[in-house]
Amino acid sequence: MKKYLTTAELHSALELRDLSDPAAGPHALQLLLEEVTGGLERLWHVETSTHRLSPLVATADNYDRLGYSPDDVTRDSRYSRHVSPTVMLRSHTSAGMPALLDSLRGELGHYDRLHVLPGLVYRRDSIDRTHVGAPHQVDLWRLKARGLLGPAELHRMMAAVVEAVLPPSRYPDVQWRATPANHSYTDGGQQLDMLLTQPDGSREWLELAECGLVGSQILRGSGLNPGRWAGLALGLGLDRAVMLRKGITDIRLLRSANPDVRAQMLDLHPYRPVSALPEVRRDLSLVLGTAQDADIELLGDLARTVLGTEAEVLAALEIKAVTPADKLPAAAVERLRMAPGQVNVLLRLVLQPLDRTLTDEEANRLRDRVYLALHRGEVLELIAG
Repeated sequence: MKKYLTTAELHSALELRDLSDPAAGPHALQLLLEEVTGGLERLWHVETSTHRLSPLVATADNYDRLGYSPDDVTRDSRYSRHVSPTVMLRSHTSAGMPALLDSLRGELGHYDRLHVLPGLVYRRDSIDRTHVGAPHQVDLWRLKARGLLGPAELHRMMAAVVEAVLPPSRYPDVQWRATPANHSYTDGGQQLDMLLTQPDGSREWLELAECGLVGSQILRGSGLNPGRWAGLALGLGLDRAVMLRKGITDIRLLRSANPDVRAQMLDLHPYRPVSALPEVRRDLSLVLGTAQDADIELLGDLARTVLGTEAEVLAALEIKAVTPADKLPAAAVERLRMAPGQVNVLLRLVLQPLDRTLTDEEANRLRDRVYLALHRGEVLELIAG
């Protein structure tokens, strides 16, 4: 059974500023998006159309018309934000493509254009320094009639995107790779990874984008003949791309109200760290109904929701252990009054505002709010007093 957003939850989501939209004020995300689209324009010598669409989309456009199976796990309310049985907050900007493809049915001549669909997408995600529940994404689809677009052109597209995100003149040691990946709306899908050096000197592959040839079934679904039409589709996470370009390690900095940080979000120069404030940790012992409820994305979304405007202080939410009642000592089961089938979850809450130091009293109060939102046991263990 789907869970639908309340009016307050929907309003809160729609009020969130889209950093990629110039109408809401300048931001580094817009500059990087310009460099990516500009690089592809120069590569292909094609015109670009940018589409800024409503984040409210038909569920069919978000899933069915993009080839997702009816039982795909991403449809579940644990991962997607449904408004009604037929409407949702888009979980990817690709949701705008079915209607755009429909509009091309009347194109009978030569056609070659890059379509750019940027904006916020809404997911139930884990809480850490590289993930948020409403990240920025851009879909880049080159659509062509009376011409071929194949794997070689897709490879050139990936190379151009990497060069735009991390220009070789400033980042000469960049390495990237493409590995096979399955997407419901592409053929020959690829995942684009970049090899990055971490602060401790270690090297790690990090996903930057996913792409592929537009699937023939997607074209047919909009009345376009795959024998005449071809396309390339690439989805890029703009938050991560900007973080890579500027050397930012905490995604919350992109929305920071700190003047010294905010001023640095107006360009693509390397980020100069502002003095770091200490983090505060609080460990929670939760009782949940089943092991399936110990889902870090679900718990993270519940924590964000209950904290509302104070959710920005959440730096991370980490599950340390999940133990069924029958694996715990009898004394612990009795103390927590756990029923058969329930689980004990040890959860670490990491709190770290970006603009001030958190007092113990504030940390305890926030800890208790999260605890009350997540805990499903009979016994309460509050510490704020």
